[in-house]
Amino acid sequence: MTRSSAGHRTVPHTADMRIEAWAPSLEQCVAEAATAMVEGFADLSDAGPSTVREFRTESPDPEDLLVAVLDEIIYRMDAHGELPTSVTMHGPRVSFTMADTSQAVTIGAVPKAVSLNDLHIARGAEGWHCAVTLDV
Repeated sequence: MTRSSAGHRTVPHTADMRIEAWAPSLEQCVAEAATAMVEGFADLSDAGPSTVREFRTESPDPEDLLVAVLDEIIYRMDAHGELPTSVTMHGPRVSFTMADTSQAVTIGAVPKAVSLNDLHIARGAEGWHCAVTLDV
């Protein structure tokens, strides 16, 4: 299978949501995974951006970085009623362009947590690849 240099997809999973992402850099790979997660349950194509939210990750470990970004999205959805329409990263600084969840059309089961079981993120010959399961 030929892939573009960056992208993402959902893959079949028994009861939860499983996503994969790939990109030339770690930051792009994590941003692709974040986009895949949101696109797996919400259609934001008609949502207008409301604000930009930033946070810093604490760990340079790739697995911790991936989990921190996905957990932050779940937290902001639950606590603040917002979802990212785009995600950008510059090292430990993560920037979300957010939309109100009331503008989202629900198209799948909403993730409740990031599973650490079968979590994978690694650099290979063609760049970074990750796979993660989200509990719904």
